[in-house]
Amino acid sequence: MTTWIENPEGGRDRGPRALARAWFEVLVRPRRFFRVGVSPGDQAPGLTFLVVVVCCAETTRYVLVPDAYPALPVSPTLAAAFWLSLVVLLVAPLALHFTAALQTLLLVPTVRDRAGISQTVQVLAYSTAPCVFAGVPVPELRVLCAGYGALLLILGLRIVHETSWIRAMLAGGLPAALVFGYGFRGFAALGDLGLVGPL
Repeated sequence: MTTWIENPEGGRDRGPRALARAWFEVLVRPRRFFRVGVSPGDQAPGLTFLVVVVCCAETTRYVLVPDAYPALPVSPTLAAAFWLSLVVLLVAPLALHFTAALQTLLLVPTVRDRAGISQTVQVLAYSTAPCVFAGVPVPELRVLCAGYGALLLILGLRIVHETSWIRAMLAGGLPAALVFGYGFRGFAALGDLGLVGPL
């Protein structure tokens, strides 16, 4: 999934080095990244990016958090392979496209001249960059990852769809809560810190 025969015009480079560069750029220069790194019809690198982020986060969580996943009557290696494959290769891509569809519906009444669905998919995928560390069982770090990811999502929507902060927040609030509050367990981390009740 990270190697392609040719790049679409204006699209992102493929390969592990390009993924690492995209991760760094999103974290350090997000305005520039969303302005020049998101292209129409070029969502495959974004999907790959999300899969890698989820793989890092869930592998870390599986290793560091006891009973993170239900036990299976097989060897620990096979159990890890099953659960991580299920989450990384099935759940994460499905969740991305479901959330992108929801995000598109929320953009319809808030942003008149908006970009295409593929750009929305890319914004959602790349905004998860901080969450490579979300599997570390440190509530403060998990809150930081989720909060920065939500901010990147709103910023990306604002830049890619050329809208205001208010409209981007109105359109992106629910998807941000689903992806970063529940998907990457930001709300649970806030609960662990005693800042919110059960959500």
